[in-house]
Amino acid sequence: MKIAVYGANGYQGRLVLAEMARRGIETVLAGRDLARLEEAASAVGLPGAERRVADTSDHGALLNAFRGCDGVINCAGPFTSSGEAVVRAAIAAGCHYVDTSGEQLYVKKIFDAFRTEARNAGVTVVPAANDGCVPVDLMAHLLADRLGSVEEIITTHAVVGGGGMSRGSLRSVVETIDSIKAGGLTYDDGDWRPGAPARRTAITLPGRSEATPVTPFPVSEVVTVPRHIRVRHVQGLTEAALGDRLNTPLTPQIIENLPEGPDEDSRRTQHFTYVIDATGTDGRRARGTVQGPDTYGTTAVIAVESARRLIADPAEPGVLAPAQAYHPTAFLDFLVPHGIRRTIEDTAAT
Repeated sequence: MKIAVYGANGYQGRLVLAEMARRGIETVLAGRDLARLEEAASAVGLPGAERRVADTSDHGALLNAFRGCDGVINCAGPFTSSGEAVVRAAIAAGCHYVDTSGEQLYVKKIFDAFRTEARNAGVTVVPAANDGCVPVDLMAHLLADRLGSVEEIITTHAVVGGGGMSRGSLRSVVETIDSIKAGGLTYDDGDWRPGAPARRTAITLPGRSEATPVTPFPVSEVVTVPRHIRVRHVQGLTEAALGDRLNTPLTPQIIENLPEGPDEDSRRTQHFTYVIDATGTDGRRARGTVQGPDTYGTTAVIAVESARRLIADPAEPGVLAPAQAYHPTAFLDFLVPHGIRRTIEDTAAT
């Protein structure tokens, strides 16, 4: 098994490389700058790994970078401006593809633009293989099985600690700020629509005695969940305080003067809680909760395992949601030793 990591020299890319090295998976480092790729290879203990240089503007170079590989993990954001080129080249090279994007409109565009191309090539594409979308999408599927028929799914993201975002994440925020300010897409009666008001303004999160104010947010599972669950409404929320922080103006100069990303000690202090509230058509309700540490480290684990599973146990070709590509319980069980805990409980009927 050979997997190419594009954007291998970036902050998230290096964490993915470290996970690849830990698991002994043959790795090709791909990116725009040979010197930075060599530095990354040495830093993560892969000094002998092959390095291939390719810019996203050069399809031929990308194709050569992925040729002979079984899969591609794309860590090079912002994905909105460059991700499609990497997807196109991976499909042309016959490689299964995952990425670490959290950019909602980009994720939807990959579904819309590449499903036929990927299917015809016999390739599986799973965008947004990150700490949030994969476990939340899988949990939503389990909740739908529990309720039988689903009217509404509301997901809420809450993250505390961790020392802030990486430069790459901040660049993605800048590139998608209009979508963030508008609250992203909401799925409603068969289509995705922007600018919908929050269906809830406060949610009581696990371990908190008082309700937390929340605001609409462009999470990727709003795009993926309706592809495998028959549901009328899906919306993503986050803590209102996070939404306020992300609205703070950022410039490229400010971002460049920040650390590349949180250090390891800071990441150890981070804790995320993702809540999935599902309401059945009969009024019954169930809540799924996913909790764990270190969003960037968890994303590395999930991205590597997502690519590995596509290669070792192929799914249907095309662009798929996580729950279409992987067995939900099996994948969630894999995450338990990595500190990712999940619960499902019935809640009071409406």
